[in-house]
Amino acid sequence: MSSDAMDNRQREGWLAQWEAVAHRHADLTHQLADPTVLRQPSVMMALNKERTEIEEASQLFSDHQRLLQEIVNTESMLNDPQMDAELRSLAAAELTGLHEKRQGVEARALALLYPENAEDDKNSFIEIRAGTGGEEAGLFAGELVRMYARYAEKQGLRVQMIDVNETGIGGIKEAIFLVEGKGAFGAFRYESGVHRVQRVPTTEASGRIHTSTATVAVMPEVEEVDVRIDPKDLRVDTFCSSGAGGQSVNTTYSAVRLTHLPTGVVVTCQDERSQLKNREKAMRTLRTRIAEAEREKQEVSIAEHRRSQVGTGERSEKIRTYNYPQNRLTDHRIGLSLHKLDAILNGELQELVKALKEAGAGENGAANGIR
Repeated sequence: MSSDAMDNRQREGWLAQWEAVAHRHADLTHQLADPTVLRQPSVMMALNKERTEIEEASQLFSDHQRLLQEIVNTESMLNDPQMDAELRSLAAAELTGLHEKRQGVEARALALLYPENAEDDKNSFIEIRAGTGGEEAGLFAGELVRMYARYAEKQGLRVQMIDVNETGIGGIKEAIFLVEGKGAFGAFRYESGVHRVQRVPTTEASGRIHTSTATVAVMPEVEEVDVRIDPKDLRVDTFCSSGAGGQSVNTTYSAVRLTHLPTGVVVTCQDERSQLKNREKAMRTLRTRIAEAEREKQEVSIAEHRRSQVGTGERSEKIRTYNYPQNRLTDHRIGLSLHKLDAILNGELQELVKALKEAGAGENGAANGIR
């Protein structure tokens, strides 16, 4: 709903909230200059994060106040009986332009204050695992990893591999990676579920089409200020990395395994040569997994409601089929088929993601087929 379509009470309410956000931004700026706060890194990080999140809305409020004053001044000029016709025409055109600018600023502020999907701008963890189908499932899982990496690159996002368990023929049993950048979770939020592939495996001499699956889980990253983990609740194990080898990769205790004792969540990271970097990545993954477990508990009560939407969000559901002989991808949640599978596997997911968004494949910001 636009600001002009609101009734007076609604408009007064959101304008008051907008003003409060601007005052909060000024207050946070003042607090961040306080020496007491500067000596508390965790407090400073939380305040700075909040300030960054509302900075644009605060600036828009300043722009809005300036536009309102310019509108008042221009209307005053138009009410001057001494003004000649030419100046009156110029002032009227300027007033129209000022109102258009005001509407644009208010529309942007509404989107910021009442975001449809507040988590979309967070970083995103993606976990891909081979499903049914043996070695062919592992090969397909590896192709999904490459597809998502290419899509992320096209969206200007960064990909960090956290952990990968490879098969002996170039596929993967499991891969976990982090996608970083503005809009990372929004770009991938529709990908969770079971992905099915239909094709002739390279190992199949008779040319028969096989069906295999891989599972995809997408989770927004939870930052340290959102989930607190007591160091006493962690067991930290270090071991030599496995993989392709190279100098020091297999000879130093750089790999890290974190076990969160209260929940039993285990995270392993061996992608980096540095134990410190591996531990940092593992902690980021651990925070997100713990938050995801809590989120799933909370969502049990609304599971029935979600089933009425497009897709159920259950991991066992086949959300998509990749048919190689027909060069076709079909998303079963919205009944969309695209006959350009080769381009999609090369990271061209934009049309598919756009169609899912337009179909309303979500409920309260959580897309069906996710979680």
